[in-house]
Amino acid sequence: MSLQLTVPALETERLRLRGPENDDFEAFAQFYTNEDRSWGVGGPMDRATAWRFYGTNLGHWLLRGYGFWTVIEKASGAQVGRVGLWNPEGWLEAEIGWMMYDGFEGKGYAFEAAKAVRDHAYDTLGWGPLTSVIAPGNDRSVALAERMGARFERNWVSPSGKDALIYRHPASEELQ
Repeated sequence: MSLQLTVPALETERLRLRGPENDDFEAFAQFYTNEDRSWGVGGPMDRATAWRFYGTNLGHWLLRGYGFWTVIEKASGAQVGRVGLWNPEGWLEAEIGWMMYDGFEGKGYAFEAAKAVRDHAYDTLGWGPLTSVIAPGNDRSVALAERMGARFERNWVSPSGKDALIYRHPASEELQ
């Protein structure tokens, strides 16, 4: 039996956001096995655990109908990171999250991709204001959330027992 994963493609001026593919795992594993890169988004983890987490991300699309897109730089075809919508068991509500791979931060890609995903959530899915769940000390993620207009709402402890900051994004009508 084969399950079909259908993920809508999103495009920005410089980026293409597409569904996950088999060849995406290597970049995913490199990110999650690197403590300096992944500490704020559930890592670090060994490759076997990263593989299971990659499967969880695929399953999220099947179970929820949304998830993380692989972000591709149009000019080079390189994977630059992952941005998407996430709402696993025990989460308060759906959030928009992001992670940029080594060498691709500081170029505005996370902002560009996150805006496209937020627009999709509001305009296509009809959702209300999103949150972003950010690890304390992840100053780059806080700066991105604030650049997108999100404001600190409260502290939270995730189902895994980790402290988190909840940032609330503006509603669609506030972005006009």
